[in-house]
Amino acid sequence: MAFNNLITKVESGIGWVIINRPDKLNALNRETVNEMTEAFQAFLGDGEVKAVILTGSGEKAFIAGADIRELAELDLDSGKDYVHNGQELTQLMEGFPKPVIAAVNGFALGGGTEMALSCHIRIASENAKMGQPEVKLGLIPGFGGTQRLSRLVGKGRALELILTGKIIGSQEALEIGLVNRVVPQEELLSVCEALAREMTANGPLALQFGIEAVNSGFDLPMEEALQLEADLFGKCCATGDSKEGTKAFLEKRKPEFQGK
Repeated sequence: MAFNNLITKVESGIGWVIINRPDKLNALNRETVNEMTEAFQAFLGDGEVKAVILTGSGEKAFIAGADIRELAELDLDSGKDYVHNGQELTQLMEGFPKPVIAAVNGFALGGGTEMALSCHIRIASENAKMGQPEVKLGLIPGFGGTQRLSRLVGKGRALELILTGKIIGSQEALEIGLVNRVVPQEELLSVCEALAREMTANGPLALQFGIEAVNSGFDLPMEEALQLEADLFGKCCATGDSKEGTKAFLEKRKPEFQGK
């Protein structure tokens, strides 16, 4: 795939989406959002891709935010269209049936934090800075930040970050549960790759159903969520992967999952 603002590649079953606008600190514009959507859709249909890692080129920024020149031109209708376009991408990423890991290097502000929130796992480098500073522009987060941030770190912490526009470092992000882990900058990509390989060593359908169970069940009443879990567990039991996994365990060997 050839893009103007992205580098994409597949290496040993891992798809990489690298935002490549270093002169703009990898800021999001509409073209970049559209290219990211295209890249994730392509990886969705690529049987070779078992997991995806999202990161930014260079060490300064994951995604430093939105393109302010584009934001300055928005009105009521174009503003809604702008965020719907971004929300379609974040919905695609959050519901992706393969693990999606954010390798958060440097600044991840505004839309950058929102893209990280849409990934299943977030690993941050020690120099990462995160936040939702949209209020400083007279705006609010529009790519799902008001909803995903509150679900991840709690309503009070989310409101504090959104209403102050405060930018926090990686250790505070870890303390409030915004990221899963903080690692040295030079280890970030290798840690994310190792994590992806650890996940993809497991049954691909089990990964898909696990993501679906957590995402779809999160806001359901417990009784409905447990029924969803039971339904998905039953689907797992009907797969060849579950038969292979249990058989391999009993035979003390590594399973050979087929995704069937």
